[in-house]
Amino acid sequence: MMDGTAGVRGHRHADEALLDDSDALAEHDPGGMLRFTASAGAQVRESAALAAEANLSVLADEGRPRAVVIAGIGTAGRTGDVLATVAGPRCPVPVIPHRSAGVPGWVGAADVVIAVSASGRSPEALGAAEAAHRRGARLVAVGAPDSRLQSVAERARAPFIPVPRRAPARASLWALTVPVLLAARTLGLVKVNEADLAETAARLDADADRCRPTAESFVNPAKSLALGLAGSVPIVWGSSPLATVAARRFGDTLSANARYPVVSGALGEAGRGRVGLLDGVFGGLAEGERDIFADPGDGDDDGDGTRLRLVLLRDGGLNAEDDTDEPFAVEERRADAVQTLAERRGVRCDVVTAEGGSALERLASLVAVPDFAAVYLALAHGLDPMAVPAITEMKELANQ
Repeated sequence: MMDGTAGVRGHRHADEALLDDSDALAEHDPGGMLRFTASAGAQVRESAALAAEANLSVLADEGRPRAVVIAGIGTAGRTGDVLATVAGPRCPVPVIPHRSAGVPGWVGAADVVIAVSASGRSPEALGAAEAAHRRGARLVAVGAPDSRLQSVAERARAPFIPVPRRAPARASLWALTVPVLLAARTLGLVKVNEADLAETAARLDADADRCRPTAESFVNPAKSLALGLAGSVPIVWGSSPLATVAARRFGDTLSANARYPVVSGALGEAGRGRVGLLDGVFGGLAEGERDIFADPGDGDDDGDGTRLRLVLLRDGGLNAEDDTDEPFAVEERRADAVQTLAERRGVRCDVVTAEGGSALERLASLVAVPDFAAVYLALAHGLDPMAVPAITEMKELANQ
């Protein structure tokens, strides 16, 4: 076990030149987090194939469930958020992400529990799977092959979708999400077809190519985003439910990979209170005292120069099943308003706009570049994005 700051390496100020030095990037990324992040498209294809081999059809034998609970924590928990958002408000049954051990007290034989764990041993997923089995709920398990989670699924005679551990959990979002979506499709809750999966994988591949390590900062959107965030307090807001899932995902990766404190969430909720951050000591007050003649390369060792950096994820797409585009029009007006507010206060703002036809492809377009940006931000600080001493130490202390 490490003591204090032992094993913590890196430098407080970002080194822009490091990001355009491929040898230095490789040296600071010995675990290959960039490579794992670039595998997102391959994850979609592999997990779709693995889900096709599982006996998911048994889920449909008892008809539509009363509710679906997706149990998991961390990245596994985000899969429930993705399903709830892709299913949308017209989903015929409630889709409920659950991040605690066990399952909600009302879960019974009329419900479906999807337990997700990249390692196959998280207490939350195992507890949910075992509780679902005891209560007679239909169960689907997604996780590492030959794991405790697979054993529970086999004991319950429930479908198990093996997801090989080719990357850390936080770099396996798509490997874990696709089986969850395909299980929900079997239950008739989402309309995700093979074309949607293929287009999503192609989108992730294309963004991985744009964000490749050999692409210099001025043409690499992830490196540019990382350098813009360097030394700031990032505020990440999503303009729609789909974009909010991506915003919270960015918050996850910025915290775990780059070790940055982040405020993330829905723009609509921010407008009821958190937008006041733009007026605060790290927002408008700090920007009002900025010396426009100061050399930005001087740095501020005392930390007084820390300022907000707003990242706005915008999704103006229209769900084909909706009767009106009014919800999207409201979200777009809010996004325009917060950009105007940031500009008036001198708070710098980066915008990532969703592209693609299906909800899944649009989500991929909002996740891919930020995923890379979090890794590049870690590398710019000389941090190994793979090895996070505090995570290892936390697990040791909690005996997980």
